[in-house]
Amino acid sequence: MRTKQPLLPLNFRLHLFEFEDQPWFPHIFRQGMLDFLRFMISKLGAYGPAIPLLEDLLRRSGQHHFTDICSGAGGGIAGIREALSKRMGEPVRVTLSDLYPNLGAYEFLQAESGGLIDFIASPVDATKVPPQIQGVRTIFSSFHHFKPDQAVAILQNAADQRAPIGIFEGSGKSWLELIIFLFTFPIIILVVTPFIRPFKLSRLFFTYLIPIIPLGILWDGLVSLFRIYNPRMLHELVARVETPPGYTWRSGIVGNGPGKQVIYLMGYP
Repeated sequence: MRTKQPLLPLNFRLHLFEFEDQPWFPHIFRQGMLDFLRFMISKLGAYGPAIPLLEDLLRRSGQHHFTDICSGAGGGIAGIREALSKRMGEPVRVTLSDLYPNLGAYEFLQAESGGLIDFIASPVDATKVPPQIQGVRTIFSSFHHFKPDQAVAILQNAADQRAPIGIFEGSGKSWLELIIFLFTFPIIILVVTPFIRPFKLSRLFFTYLIPIIPLGILWDGLVSLFRIYNPRMLHELVARVETPPGYTWRSGIVGNGPGKQVIYLMGYP
C-alpha cells in the first residue's frame, strides 16, 4: 500500500449525521442533492486521476464491464466509462445499482450512453451483494457513508466472493478542501442548478424558493469530508478482513492539488 499526503490533511474521522443516509428523508430532496453531485463530478472530471487504477483492475480481471455499487445518481460514471473505453480500445459497459435506486437518473444515463450504461432497478445492499452480481465492483464517493463495521462487511463480502473491487473517494481529505467547499459551493449551487439534466421544476423550487436542496448539499458535503477514510484508516479496515489466500489489497492517494486528488482502495484475486 502506498500513501501520498495532501496539504493540511484532516487526520481524523467523525461519523456525523447525513440527510442522504436517512430512510425517512424524502426522495425528491435526496434525488436533487444527488443530481447536483453527479453534475459537479462530471463537469470537474473529479475521478480523472483514478482512471488508470480502474483500467488496471479491469485488465487484471480480463473484463470490460463493472458494476457500480451505491451509485447515487451515477455521478461521473459517463465520463469514467468513456475515458476507460478510449484507454482500453473497446467499449466498456457499466451497471449502476443502489440501496435507493435513482431510476430517473439511471434511465437518463442509459439513454445518453446508447445502452452501454444500464442499471439494476431493485435495491442492492453493498454489505450483502447478491452472488449473481459478478465481476468487478466499484464504489465512487459513497464508501464514507458506512461506519467501520459496515465498511469491513463490504470488503469482506467482496473478498469472500473473490470479486475485484475498487473504492474511490474524490478528495484528499484536507482542511484546504473544506475551506474551498464552504466558500465556493453556496454560489456554485445557485449558478449551476438550472443547467442540471434531466430538467425538473421541483429542483428549481426546492433550490430557490424553499432552499432545502442547497442546505442539504452543504451539510452533507461538510460531513462527508469528516467521514472519509484516509489511506491509514483504510489500512486499518483491511486488517479486520479475513482475506483469503491470493487476494490482494492496495490503497493510497493519486492526483495533485485540492479537488484533483482521489483516495482509493482496491482488492482483487
